[in-house]
Amino acid sequence: MKNFHNKYTGNKGEDETCKYLIKNNYNILQRNFQCKAGEIDIIAVDKDRNEYVFIEVKARFSEKCGSPAEAVDVNKKTHIINATRYYIYINRLEKRNIRFDVIEVYFYKRIINHIKNAFYTSY
Repeated sequence: MKNFHNKYTGNKGEDETCKYLIKNNYNILQRNFQCKAGEIDIIAVDKDRNEYVFIEVKARFSEKCGSPAEAVDVNKKTHIINATRYYIYINRLEKRNIRFDVIEVYFYKRIINHIKNAFYTSY
């Protein structure tokens, strides 16, 4: 039952995030990109800044487990970065500007918190 709840929460959070991004002048390229290195929830282009954005979405119905962004630990960041490297390689995006964002979705508050440049790497 817990896996179903987590998957439902994640999908609903990603749906809300995509709506938010489109309203804020982003072009959604892909959702749930997976490879051996890891997964990226959403890959988008920030049309205002001409940047490829690799987004980790964390959604919560309460804060009893802490803030959503706290769940993006070093291990999770490593998987995101490695999956991003692969995505950049297969799509020949080496010369493009990129950034890593975390988007927190608080369902119980009806708030989306967009943390731009949440972490860095020299890919």
